[in-house]
Amino acid sequence: MQVQDIYIYPIKSLGGIRLEKAEMLTKGFRWDRRWMLVDDAGTFMTQRSLPIMALLQVNLTANGLEIYHKQQPHQKISIPFIPETDQFMEVNVWDDVVSGQIVNPEVDQWFSEMLATPCHLVFMPENTTRSIKEKYAVNDETVSFADAMPYLLISQASLDDLNQRLEQAVPMERFRPNIVISGCEAFEEDGWKRLQIGKHLFQVTKPCARCVMTTVDQQTGVKGKEPLKTLSKYRLRDKKVLFGQNLIALEKGEVKTGDPVNVVQ
Repeated sequence: MQVQDIYIYPIKSLGGIRLEKAEMLTKGFRWDRRWMLVDDAGTFMTQRSLPIMALLQVNLTANGLEIYHKQQPHQKISIPFIPETDQFMEVNVWDDVVSGQIVNPEVDQWFSEMLATPCHLVFMPENTTRSIKEKYAVNDETVSFADAMPYLLISQASLDDLNQRLEQAVPMERFRPNIVISGCEAFEEDGWKRLQIGKHLFQVTKPCARCVMTTVDQQTGVKGKEPLKTLSKYRLRDKKVLFGQNLIALEKGEVKTGDPVNVVQ
């Protein structure tokens, strides 16, 4: 088995970026979900309720991020890695409330116009702590603005299995993994507890429960019924549709495409 693909999603719920290598940090890969859009109340915004967020794509540059509209590429804005204000606001991701640093009022205006709703872009500095649930932690791990865990792994074989059951195949981007594995059987990852990826250890914490976000076409921003409808027929456990495995990194380092993957436990 080996690492087929590596992805990061710098701004939560916007388009992801494929990398050849990525730096492993406790919170997740470097720059993964370190920014997030929130409404005036500080509540996190996602494609679940605002599917047109799928139309905003993020690229990494030498100095920061570049965001553009997939259907209107001339509509774009650059964001430096370091926020341009010293202002903070309380923001929430599910049950967690943390402090987010406001990036720039002009950036807020651009996103508000693109999404036709008032919003603010906030950044999570390194000293902001958001702990994962205690029952999943090994060394008091923390997480970025991701839903629950720092890393998500899916095997290509699992997606291939799903696509054989669908009338119209869906791409891996619907599921927003960080690490895609090749060379195993479909859903073999369900039985893994600890992995060595390249030289580094990861622990599987729990399966990933999927939501309506998987039904959003990432090229049109239109929500449908698949693949959730089909997945619910054969991947339903305790009223949750499961696809992919959540991980924590047990050490820091670097992961590259092509790295060997070994099941330790």
